[in-house]
This record gives sequence, C-alpha cells and structure tokens, in this order.
Amino acid sequence: MASILIKSIKTLVQVGKHNTPMTSPVKGADMKTLPQIDNAWLLIQDGLIHDYGTMDNCPENADQIIDATGRMVFPGWCDSHTHIVYAGSRESEFVDRINGLTYKEIAEKGGGILNSAKRLGNTPEEALVEQAYTRLEEIIGFGTALVEIKSGYGLSLKDELKMLRVIRRLKEMTNLTVKSTFLGAHAFPAIYKENPEEYMQLILTKMLPQIADEGLADYVDAFCEKGFFSVEQTERIMEAASKFGLKPKIHTNQFNCMGGIQASVKHGAISVDHLEVVNDEEITCLLGSNTMPVLLPSAPFFINDHYPPARKMIDAGLPVALATDFNPGSTPSGKMAFVVSLACINMKMTPEEAINAATINGAVALESQSSYGSIEKGKTGSVFITKRIPSIAYLPYSFGSNLVDKVILKGKLV
Repeated sequence: MASILIKSIKTLVQVGKHNTPMTSPVKGADMKTLPQIDNAWLLIQDGLIHDYGTMDNCPENADQIIDATGRMVFPGWCDSHTHIVYAGSRESEFVDRINGLTYKEIAEKGGGILNSAKRLGNTPEEALVEQAYTRLEEIIGFGTALVEIKSGYGLSLKDELKMLRVIRRLKEMTNLTVKSTFLGAHAFPAIYKENPEEYMQLILTKMLPQIADEGLADYVDAFCEKGFFSVEQTERIMEAASKFGLKPKIHTNQFNCMGGIQASVKHGAISVDHLEVVNDEEITCLLGSNTMPVLLPSAPFFINDHYPPARKMIDAGLPVALATDFNPGSTPSGKMAFVVSLACINMKMTPEEAINAATINGAVALESQSSYGSIEKGKTGSVFITKRIPSIAYLPYSFGSNLVDKVILKGKLV
C-alpha cells in the first residue's frame, strides 16, 4: 500500500506521546488540554500512522507528498451516534414545529419515528443503500472517519433486518469505519399501542436472536424515555442482548430524568446518549462508571430545546463525547464541525474540550480508541487536512464554513 507524507503542517492536532498510547477517555479538567505539534510532518504507511515529528527531522521520501503549509491536520472525527439509514425527509414536521407543535404532539399525530418507519417499510433496500451512501460520502467530506449507524426505523422483524443489512452493505462499500447498532426499541409501532408487551416479545424472542445469528449488530440500543420505553423495559432488552454478546448504548434523558442512566450503568452500557437533562445523582452515578456520556447538541438546536449541561458534567470530573445524531426528524445534519461549534457556543465548552469530545472520547464511545481518535503510531491512518486557518479555535468559530480541504481514510486520499 502506498505511503503518504504530509509535511510543513502548521499544527498537528491531538497527538499522543510516543511512549504513552492515548486509549483512555479524557476527563474533567484534562479535557482543556489538546496535545499538538507545530511545524510538523506525518507519515502514513500501509494504512496506518507510521511516524510523525517536527520538520527538523522530516523524512524525504514517500509515494505521495502533500505540502500542508498554513494548514492543520486532525485525526478524523468519531461520530458515535447517528441514524443515517432512513427513507426520504421530514421537512413538513420542521414546519409543524415552526407553527408551534411539540416533539410529542408531532409523534402523537403519526409523525416522528413512526413516520420514518412507514416510509422505510415502503422503500426498497437498494434505494436505502443509495440514499445512505450519499450521506456517508457527505460526512467523509466533513472529516468523519468513524461512524455508528443505528436501525430503529423498521420497527418490525422484516424491516429492522432490512436496515441492518443495509448497514452491513455500507460497511463493505466505504473506507469509513462503520459500527452498527440494533435500535428496534426506538418506538412502539401503532399496532402494538394497546399491547406493548407483544412488541417487547418480538424484540426479545425474534429480533435479537436472528440479528445475533446473522452478526448484523455491534451494539443494542433503546429509547428510554417517557412515552417510549420504560426503565424496566430497557433493562429487559439489555439483559437479553447481553446473552448474545451485544453491549448497550442507550438513548436516555432527552426530556426526563427517570432512572435510565442508573440502569445503563448497572448493565455496563458503553454510552448513554442525549442527556439534555441530568441531575446530581446521575452525575455521581456516571463518575463511578466506565459509561461514556454522549452529547448531541444539534438535536436541541434543531428542535429548539435546552442543551445538555456539559459544563457541569465536565467540571464534576466526567468525560463527554460529542456526536451528530444525524437523522431525518431532529438532526438532519452529519457535520461534526458544526456540533463542535454548538458545544462551544451553547454548552460553553472550550475548543479544546470540544475537539477531545469529538475525537478520542467519541472513539471510546465506540470501543475504537486503540485505532481512532488521536494521531499515534499504529493507529488507523484516517485524518483530515484543513484549509489555511489561523488557530484551532477558528474551526468552531467559523461555524458556517467547511474548513476541510483533504481527507485521508485508511491511508488513501479521498
């Protein structure tokens, strides 16, 4: 495989120490520190980061040489929460919200998740692959190197399997690294409204066994929220999934504190995602765990809701990760740089904290920190080169611009 040398880099960002691998989440006050090398070079060989340093000891030879004068190099973004496989769009609900309808009211009249489920059921697999692949190409252009994609718009055995098979095909079609999550417990289909236990049994006795048998998912998820899945139902799903080797990544605390965080920690969840509302007891619970809090600020931005208390969480000593929540209803965007901007503007995170959250902590939220999230020897050679920018803070500051100039995925220039 060809080698790529990037030389004369203005700043090489998120650099691990040569003898101390960066494989743990960055927490609390440490999130304000973002290791970097000025006037640097980076050598990618055989798809992996081979070496890096300052220009006074830069190698001279490589199959491809890129001059990055005035530009910065970052590890690719790690987007640990998306719903990229969906059919069509939901801009009519966008207009409904402008006209005063709430998220709950839209859902109650057949919109929201059930709207996407109906559309997906009527869309052929090939069309889903084509639509999702276009979205993947877009986020690659924004600098994303690692992404999680959930099912959850199927809500039937047939269509949940269809979604997960689409995700499996996407894994084979791109150099972007894709993790898949089974989210059959996204909402109760209308036909089970009067008998939710019947749908629970479908998840537990039909969906989970077949998904595990076909190896279609890396994780399991549930929307633990009032009007969706209770804490008790979420726990039953986590317990059943563990028998098939599927670790939980749970939607919770988007609108209410109801015990979802405590239940997720109890069952060893890799992450708890959303957390627009978090109380002191839940922060204490997370402090004693290895569960990563994943914040999705573009969701409250789009639906005009309040933002997660990132400042309080970090100041308490927690790590946080950032992800896009790319989906057709509450976040129709996969632009990680905009998420970083929102974290700074509306959650009062510093640029350094936000970049840590979008790189190494995002990798931890997908158990991929040994390969992604930082510039280190032996990690995957997936990075992006910015346009000419004056400082790291300029990236979240210039929120309307796409500052990514070049993307390299697994050692190949895209």
